[in-house]
Amino acid sequence: MTPPTPSAAAPLEVTDESVEKSTPSATPKGSESRSPGRLAWKRFKRDRTGVISAYIVIFFFAIAICAPLIAKLYGKDPYTTYASQRPELLDAFSYPAGPNGGMSSEFWFGIEPQLGRDVFTFLLYGIRTSLLIASAATILTTVVGILIGVTAGYLGGKTDYLVSRVIDILLSFPSTLFFIAFMPVVYGVFVASNDDIPTSLRATCLIIVLTTFGWASIARLLRGQVLGLREREFVEAAQVTGASPGRIVFKELLPNLWTPIIIQSTLMLPAFVTAEAGLAFLGVGIIDPTPDWGVMIQRGAQFYSQDLTFMLFPGVSMIIFVLAFNLLGDSVRDALDPKSKR
Repeated sequence: MTPPTPSAAAPLEVTDESVEKSTPSATPKGSESRSPGRLAWKRFKRDRTGVISAYIVIFFFAIAICAPLIAKLYGKDPYTTYASQRPELLDAFSYPAGPNGGMSSEFWFGIEPQLGRDVFTFLLYGIRTSLLIASAATILTTVVGILIGVTAGYLGGKTDYLVSRVIDILLSFPSTLFFIAFMPVVYGVFVASNDDIPTSLRATCLIIVLTTFGWASIARLLRGQVLGLREREFVEAAQVTGASPGRIVFKELLPNLWTPIIIQSTLMLPAFVTAEAGLAFLGVGIIDPTPDWGVMIQRGAQFYSQDLTFMLFPGVSMIIFVLAFNLLGDSVRDALDPKSKR
């Protein structure tokens, strides 16, 4: 065989060199390092509504975490009845003597009618209590929903049928009525009817009940996602190679489910905040004297005709938080799934 002539080899060398030089320039700078998470973060940062909502949510959680420190610096606590120490703070009808609910440089948000507790610190600790219960219920509900939904979708058959029927039953319940009906039953399991119920037990029971009636929606969503994913080629390939069901679930299915999980969780937390506040307002959740958003609104409802101030601060703050978190959830959904953008 005759070797190629130099003139024939030269174009080949030039072509290889030109391909090597053109390869980096053909791809936009930095695009190869952009993961789906970075792209979602970039889309989220462009959403001004989502960014502002995120700052508001972070602000509320920072207040909840730092409530004891803020109260210490402020010099008051939510349990002391300052009117009993200083009767001049209330008028003859047990309403704040000062204007706007007794607001002053000493009591920033005024004082509570009748008892004279400081509204500012009561609100701080109320936000702390409500967010603690709602966050714990959201985390527990998400974990239970993932376990049940993924298991039902992956196994299918009788397991899927049984779980689906349980989900249908739970979703058909009027949750608020069952919250009110079941809370005394749950308390009775741990404490005798004539004993006082500790606040920690009330919070634990609230988390249990919210989780019991809350996991069905996320489980149903994930079940449907898994039913579609388990027929995909990458799952079948993992099964052919002999991968265990646990490995398939954690290595193949869950990485493709984080988007609906995160979206559902961000929309679930504000719903639990309002549910917990509603139960406290009805007297079957956290009760006075424990600070809570619902407790403040319940107490404020007794005095709003004469003094709106005590109800104004918890009501407005809860509306702002729930609205900001819902907007944040919408922005997270749009960032993770651009096809669903409004």
